[in-house]
Amino acid sequence: MAALSSSTALSSSSVNGLHQRIAFSSPPSFLLPQRFLSAKLSLQCRRNSHPNMVLMEDAVTRPTHVKNETPLNELNERLVLGTSLEESNDAAGFDMNGDESTVSITVVGASGDLAKKKIFPALFALYYEGFLPKHFTIFGYARSKMTDAELRNMVSRTLTCRIDKRENCDEKMDEFLKRCFYHSGQYDSQENFAALDKKLMAHEGGRVSNRLFYLSIPPNIFIDAVRCASSSASSGNGWTRVIVEKPFGRDSESSAAMTKSLKQYLKEDQIFRIDHYLGKELVENLSVLRFSNLIFEPLWSRQYIRNVQLIFSEDFGTEGRGGYFDHYGIIRDIMQNHLLQILALFAMETPVSLDAEDTRNEKVKVLRSMRPLRLEDVVTGQYKSHTKGGVSYPAYTDDKTVSKDSLTPTFAAAALFIDNARWDGVPFLMKAGKALHTRRTEIRVQFRHVPGNLYNRNFGTDLDRATNELVLRVQPDEAIYLKINNKVPGLGMRLDRSHLNLHYAARYSKEIPDAYERLLLDAIEGERRLFIRSDELDAAWALFTPLLKELEEKKIIPEYYPYGSRGPVGAHYLAARYNVRWGDLGVEQ
Repeated sequence: MAALSSSTALSSSSVNGLHQRIAFSSPPSFLLPQRFLSAKLSLQCRRNSHPNMVLMEDAVTRPTHVKNETPLNELNERLVLGTSLEESNDAAGFDMNGDESTVSITVVGASGDLAKKKIFPALFALYYEGFLPKHFTIFGYARSKMTDAELRNMVSRTLTCRIDKRENCDEKMDEFLKRCFYHSGQYDSQENFAALDKKLMAHEGGRVSNRLFYLSIPPNIFIDAVRCASSSASSGNGWTRVIVEKPFGRDSESSAAMTKSLKQYLKEDQIFRIDHYLGKELVENLSVLRFSNLIFEPLWSRQYIRNVQLIFSEDFGTEGRGGYFDHYGIIRDIMQNHLLQILALFAMETPVSLDAEDTRNEKVKVLRSMRPLRLEDVVTGQYKSHTKGGVSYPAYTDDKTVSKDSLTPTFAAAALFIDNARWDGVPFLMKAGKALHTRRTEIRVQFRHVPGNLYNRNFGTDLDRATNELVLRVQPDEAIYLKINNKVPGLGMRLDRSHLNLHYAARYSKEIPDAYERLLLDAIEGERRLFIRSDELDAAWALFTPLLKELEEKKIIPEYYPYGSRGPVGAHYLAARYNVRWGDLGVEQ
């Protein structure tokens, strides 16, 4: 799995999901990341002293001869002039069939819920839309005994023809399932992974093999699986990458130990730490909204923003996950990763470019600028049983896999601060909880009051109602809307609050892809922008670890709240301390 450095600039292109790397003698200076150009030109630029070699990341190079240098130079010119990708490829005599390479995707832990409900359906969606390369194979790997036919039957029950509801979906599904195979083995057995390697090689048919391993397994066996895959099933002539699911440890020490162990067998650019919230459409759109709209960027600072709220709520408890959840709690499960990653994207400075490392550098700066969390700035809660409408809802400790005296929080609210020039003094309020009154994830930006507002009398004494607010609803029913003060039509001067509303379902007919689809495609393409780097992880844990240790050492008793309520009252006192009113109290549907 050793990576090879080189000195020739390369760019990737994709047509119908087929990805090839072209060596340019002088790369265009305007190249942007994949998915930001219609031709999906890659940012993964490298250098090599041999201009006619194609580079395979994280492995060795195979010499390949460009048919004619003149068409290749012409291709470079056509890119500058905006010539279509198809015309440029024809000019270069470039083979878009992808016959020289193949991608093998191994889902380690294929019999688990995550694999069945998310990973296989996401892979099928990518195949359906033509984003997977011509030659690809999917292998399920788990300890369960299963045949290829049994795996296909299991996977078929989770696949849907939701995508555009096209007529050929059943046919596509059959074709996809024929590419799915199964291998039974232990996660710590090099012999079993060596047997998998033989099967992969048989399907790769002598082509350059690119291999992606998705670790859909408990974190305590990550290292064993990585060690065996590295030594016995990594690619010999292409790239090898590993997707690691959270949780990435329980605190700074365990996270650092996991990273150190992973790096014994992998390089940092081979490790793709996945946080599926970073793949959600509205989170992806956050930087676009800010950096490509002049109306927002000048307002994105302490001068105009009173507070920022990151709200996560679920209307169900820990059904089926009590044992796992009790070991981590809501702060580790949601706040330290999902919400903190969104906060970093929201608050970061403009990156130098859209390159993955430039973006991740700015996120790390935000995390390192954050003020240490104090216990008095945090409220924890745990849901209790409640009867509503004749239906009884269980308490958290009613779960048979949870200890009756558990103090694990199922709700937490926190006030965080970024000590830098842009955000000094602006409270970033996080709230995350289970068994609440509604299911939603949203970012709410409350702006300051208009100085000397002429129309205050029309709103009475409640100035908060006159505050502009920008809301990004991440899920469900994605939307972006801006609350403004507006005159009600008529002869009198009566004002109300109206919405400038971008409702995605109404604006776009195309269905929004699942976050796992975007992240799997990025991993296959080698695009790391939406994956977490090790120093990002270190900075995130450094912020939360002291708080978590204090909560556990002092055995802080959470405030109990009824199942289906709005959460603990303490969260409202926390917000009021910083002159903030939670924006979801009178949530609009």
